[in-house]
Amino acid sequence: MKEIKCIGILTSGGDAPGMNAAVRAVTRSAIFNGFLAKGIYRGYEGLINNEIQDLTTQSVSNIIQTGGTILKTARSAAFMTVEGRKKAHDNMVNAGIDALVIIGGNGSLAGARVFAEEYNVPCVGLPGTIDNDLYGTDSTIGYDTALNTIVECVDKIRDTATSHDRIFFVEVMGRDAGFLAQNSAIASGAEAAIIPEDQTDIDQLEYFIGRGFRKTKNSSIVIVSESKKDGGALHYAERVRKEYPQYDVRVTILGHLQRGGRPSAYDRILASRLGTASIDALIEGQRNVMVGIQNDEIVYVPFTKAIKRDKPINKNLIKVLDELSI
Repeated sequence: MKEIKCIGILTSGGDAPGMNAAVRAVTRSAIFNGFLAKGIYRGYEGLINNEIQDLTTQSVSNIIQTGGTILKTARSAAFMTVEGRKKAHDNMVNAGIDALVIIGGNGSLAGARVFAEEYNVPCVGLPGTIDNDLYGTDSTIGYDTALNTIVECVDKIRDTATSHDRIFFVEVMGRDAGFLAQNSAIASGAEAAIIPEDQTDIDQLEYFIGRGFRKTKNSSIVIVSESKKDGGALHYAERVRKEYPQYDVRVTILGHLQRGGRPSAYDRILASRLGTASIDALIEGQRNVMVGIQNDEIVYVPFTKAIKRDKPINKNLIKVLDELSI
């Protein structure tokens, strides 16, 4: 195996609070252990376009507290092609980069897996996504901050919902995972969460209206996971307007508001731990793995497991919300 002397770092896919803390940790840990560090701007697209610069300890000063990513990020259609990946590899070789640390979500790690297989490049992934949907890690970088942002927003919406006797449907991110919706519902005292993992034969809207609002509530907050399948919060609000016209309904879609902001202390610490562990992984000869955290211990999870397996939600959380929202 070729000796690793220079490590390339990139952030890819949707940005997440804590990515900068991860970039800082990878850079400084690499330099501490005698490697050169190079930043690749705009993710895989930047690798194809040769947007590569040296990183120093100074390059990553004063960024741990900032949201977004100083390396920028982009989604790359070109990297999905054989020609695009060849161009990316040529630029990587010309820049003297021997290994890659990729900070991103499901799609980013899937790209790393293909690239690693095609060109035998040591790749280590860090789970950077607010969705918390990567298998093999208890938490992903950005999830805690996004959760706190949602709770802060719902607390404010609650004031209006109570003042006007309204049902508010609040749509949150998460793609096909309900972690943000379920936990923010518990933390904000919401009356219900409609999540993909709880799709049973029971009509979740009918259950919520019949059990709670109709009997005791003068206002209600329902957190809904975004969903292309059923239309998310707008779909449920429209149903209430048609089926229960006596209720005053409003919709708030938090959207990209959830991605921004200063990372929480937890996300800064998590990103710092995972970042230093990514360099440890390369030193140990690990490759094609995601660095995760399980029971407060660092773990290495093969890309194939992290990407392809569904991360289960703790069904006890559904029971907790059910009992506390009476």
